[in-house]
Amino acid sequence: MRVVTAPRPTPPAAPARTDRQARRPLPWLITVAVVFVAVQLAVVVPGSGLAWDETVYVSQVGGHAPPAFFSAPRARGTSYLVAPATALTASTAFLRVYLAVLSATALVGALWVWRTLLPTPVLVCAGVFFAGLWPTLFYGSMAMPNLWCALGALAAAGWVARAVVGRAGRAELLGASAAVAVVALLRPADGVWLALPLLLVAVRRPTMLAALVAGLLAGCAPWIVEAFAHHGGPVARLHRAGEIQGGLGWDIAVDDQAKALEGRTLCRPCDIPWKRPGTAVWWAALPFLTVGGVFAARRAGRGGAAVVAGATAVSLAVPYLFLIAYAAPRFLLPAYAVLAVPVAECAVYLTTRVRRAGRPVGLVALALALAGHLAVQLQVLSRVAASSHSTSADYTAVAGALHRLGGAARRA
Repeated sequence: MRVVTAPRPTPPAAPARTDRQARRPLPWLITVAVVFVAVQLAVVVPGSGLAWDETVYVSQVGGHAPPAFFSAPRARGTSYLVAPATALTASTAFLRVYLAVLSATALVGALWVWRTLLPTPVLVCAGVFFAGLWPTLFYGSMAMPNLWCALGALAAAGWVARAVVGRAGRAELLGASAAVAVVALLRPADGVWLALPLLLVAVRRPTMLAALVAGLLAGCAPWIVEAFAHHGGPVARLHRAGEIQGGLGWDIAVDDQAKALEGRTLCRPCDIPWKRPGTAVWWAALPFLTVGGVFAARRAGRGGAAVVAGATAVSLAVPYLFLIAYAAPRFLLPAYAVLAVPVAECAVYLTTRVRRAGRPVGLVALALALAGHLAVQLQVLSRVAASSHSTSADYTAVAGALHRLGGAARRA
């Protein structure tokens, strides 16, 4: 006798995310951005003056002073970024507010790219992690390229991850190409290190490969044209850039980067005593949080996005950890921005596990760890900002004295 069994019921398909659901993170991301701007305006902006690197970039487009010498390692992207503000006024305060608001807006935009890949808690946690770092807060209103490279890298990795997980539609292709172009326009070397892992990830997607290559070439084009015009070609310019930066080659700067986190905007040379090792505790935990986040994301079915983020961050960190002989916290901002994704995955996973286990002690411990981390970041930020303001005041006093002496000499 033949036994007929009933077919197993097909499990219902996961409901597609509606537009309304996709918009849910926006109020939270805007809140993060508003706090990001508020901290900058309260701590960093008042009393700040232009540092030397900023003066070089701003002077190229300001029209209020002769352009400073533009050395071989520099690229024009930052000058283009500040051009709208400098065209209106020579006020440093206006420039600071403009960049603070613009950086907060760009932060929301870069995180928004990931909204179809990450749940709202992970997305917001990633924003809090990156926006809460003292280098992010300090350079949010500065005319420097590193933070903007970070936000461009975060967006580029998000567009490519969307193409890997789903399909490479027009939005993903144009978005990835534009983001890589922006990073390359700001810092061509960072553009190359960003494109390398993304090209490997997209190796089976010819359209995405073409989009990434096109973006990289478009972003590097001004630097290449200028190299032929003023530096004897790209190879000669790269050679000169290496000389200015003290030579490029195998040189472990991991310990230098850790030391710099105590509040040194530039550690060159970095043979100094390490007075505040506690400021690098979070930094030492990053590899473990990243690996944990990748595993947590895989369990949740989001492993592909976390792997793309992790691989991109490692590539962006390599030159500044192993190929130069000095350190600056801003150099690693692109890596921190992309690492925020797996770190947030890990943090949300830990919080969820503790909550399900009903252990209030665990939740309190996690909350205290986060509060302690943010307190350390704000403490270092306050110290760095105070030092920067003091230096600006000293330079202003010297400039004023020289101006008065020049006026007296002309009258005599």
